[in-house]
Amino acid sequence: MSNADRHAMIAQAVRESGSSTVQELAALTGASEMTIRRDLDALAAQGVLERVRGGARTLLLRGEEPPFALRAHKAVDAKRRIAAEVSALIADGETVLLDSGTTCLEIAHLLRRRPVTVMALSLQAVHVLAEVPAPVKLMVPGGQPRAAEGALTGPLTLASLAALRFDTAVMGCCGLSAAEGLTAYDLDDAAVKKAAIASARRVVLATDGSKLGHTAYAYVGPSTLLHTLVTDASAPKDEVTALEATGVVVQAV
Repeated sequence: MSNADRHAMIAQAVRESGSSTVQELAALTGASEMTIRRDLDALAAQGVLERVRGGARTLLLRGEEPPFALRAHKAVDAKRRIAAEVSALIADGETVLLDSGTTCLEIAHLLRRRPVTVMALSLQAVHVLAEVPAPVKLMVPGGQPRAAEGALTGPLTLASLAALRFDTAVMGCCGLSAAEGLTAYDLDDAAVKKAAIASARRVVLATDGSKLGHTAYAYVGPSTLLHTLVTDASAPKDEVTALEATGVVVQAV
């Protein structure tokens, strides 16, 4: 088991149980207790969990968005397959708006190698796209970064989006269903997503199957705003069918 897989297993176990001991996590993963202690120290430093004597406990309250560092360890292979498919949908020379989130960050790694123009809506993606040398042309909006994810929000971000038009907006989400539409955990983030969608000729949503059929707090818009959904094989089949019935093209990788 790789370090990333073990970290993801530990993070999920602590989140689901509320707290776990070193001994319990060692039995779960098959790793030594010394290794588990090092893993817990690393995850605590990333803000994924809280280190306590003899183990760890979750930092999450019910209904909160999971920390970026925790989400970064989940469904990594699926997110990379989704990123490759999204990159293939984008032609050289396009202007692309790239949303925040872990899946969009994987897409940033691929787009930086392409002759495209990208406006990134998170500091994480800006950092990746700013690496040189790279053929990508980077644009950065104004705004206030939100939490560890660095998602840009606020009046300056909205003004930047209102002033421009993009060929493709690549969006992430916190929840998507045919019945409830596209949703986010944060009202400011939802406002940015609405403006991003309004600024683009084509909207591609990139998300793993765990987000389908779920609804978060802040409403962004109906699923009919989307042209294409790129997801993975874990997506619930009934939800995929319902989304296709609304006119969304679904590509599962």
